[in-house]
Amino acid sequence: MPIADDKEIQDLLVVGGGVNGCGIARDAAGRGLSVTLAEKGDLAGATSSASTKLIHGGLRYLEHREFRLVREALIEREVLLRAAPHIVWPLRFVLPHHRGLRPWPVLKLGLFLYDHLGGRRVLPPTRALNLRSDPAGEALRPEFRRGFEYSDCWVEDARLVVLNARDAADRGATVLTRTRCVSARREGGLWRAVLRDEATGAQREVAARALVNAAGPWVNEVLGGVAGVNAPSRVRLVKGSHIVTRRLYGHDRCYIFQNADDRICFAIPYEDEFTLVGTTDEEFSGDPATAAISDAETDYLCRAVSDYFRRPVTRDDVVWSYAGVRPLHDDGASRAQAATRDYVLTLDAKAGEAPLLSVFGGKITTYRKLAEAAMAKLAPHFPDLGRAWTATARLPGGDFPWNGGAALAAALRRDYPFLTDGWSRRLVRQFGTRARAVLGDARRVKDLGRDFGAGLTEREVAWQMREEWARAPDDILWRRTKLGLRLGAEGRAALAKFMSGALSPGAKAAE
Repeated sequence: MPIADDKEIQDLLVVGGGVNGCGIARDAAGRGLSVTLAEKGDLAGATSSASTKLIHGGLRYLEHREFRLVREALIEREVLLRAAPHIVWPLRFVLPHHRGLRPWPVLKLGLFLYDHLGGRRVLPPTRALNLRSDPAGEALRPEFRRGFEYSDCWVEDARLVVLNARDAADRGATVLTRTRCVSARREGGLWRAVLRDEATGAQREVAARALVNAAGPWVNEVLGGVAGVNAPSRVRLVKGSHIVTRRLYGHDRCYIFQNADDRICFAIPYEDEFTLVGTTDEEFSGDPATAAISDAETDYLCRAVSDYFRRPVTRDDVVWSYAGVRPLHDDGASRAQAATRDYVLTLDAKAGEAPLLSVFGGKITTYRKLAEAAMAKLAPHFPDLGRAWTATARLPGGDFPWNGGAALAAALRRDYPFLTDGWSRRLVRQFGTRARAVLGDARRVKDLGRDFGAGLTEREVAWQMREEWARAPDDILWRRTKLGLRLGAEGRAALAKFMSGALSPGAKAAE
């Protein structure tokens, strides 16, 4: 096993390639630290690709008096909107008033706070709706006569993770996917970690001045099983499941429905032709990698939206589903849906020992602030650490105005006339200004190589393998894109064959 040369000691070894791990790696690399990130599977391979895909303050968290969390998240909406306008965009939410649940004045007060708590600047404010005349009421049952409409944002969650990793790598970090940290021990003021390539079994040792445990649902496993440290905080595993149905209504707004059990449920326009419905909150035990939606959860989600829509939603409408395990900080709440979504950072740093920072909880909206907080915790151990910088920095491909996506897609069609409207829009929403680098010098469709279906070409796949660490068909079909909803069996088989050939012995992984 290669032994780390002390002349090449890393400042940080980050374990976990979800949104928090990649966010911390990016922030640290931009402050001048040397960083290695190890992820045992694919980037965003677990919790970070199984979210409701919203950048939001968390309207219901106001009821739990989590004002600091809500304020921080509300501010982050517009920070992320400006940083990544290709994968984050504004979304209007329709909240019908249910006479049997929260009173109208309570909703009005909550939305007033929501509008003003976070210093909203570009997102439009709340307004009252007459659902008997507004198009948003057409899909709803007739008893829902009025409601509110407010703003939050949508995010391509897995792409957010990948772009943070890409930016970290562009700033000097080493990103290792399919690489498990099998052990880490303190020795001589450093962490000595053994990393194993999950494809080949090859092992190497990495020496680092600090270890960051951002393993999500596996945070305690890394603490005890890998680092040999007693867990200072408890993590509460909560499963959230979603269904994707055929499109349930015609407009581009999202619905947020109150349920009699005090939960809420979203119905969100998804990938043009579908509707995303979620989420559930269930206590979970076992291996988070095995999480899957249950029949009871599917039925629950169908019932929850059927209580509002004119046309009932049934299992026959479901075309796909997914589930993920949220690693929430255990604050002792009696019910899973009441457990805090705030994050807790613990630092184990006895005198003379290399520090260990562990991340508990958090939500995708506040990942950037979490990374800043992590760096603040580690700052005493790195006297030359640079200043915070991510609040005004763009993510790769995001260097265009937050409302400039349509213009960017039009310019792309002008320069690449073979692109259709839908194809150009997808490329912009995926790659932003880097779509031109993906298309390169192509002058006709055949220049892009084989089309596997739904506009996914060899050139795009090669880009995602080279620049975005894609290694298997699912990495592309269900994380970096959602083209798995459209690609047929023949296209999937051809994609698998192409990727297998590209990763034949001797092929170098993107770093």
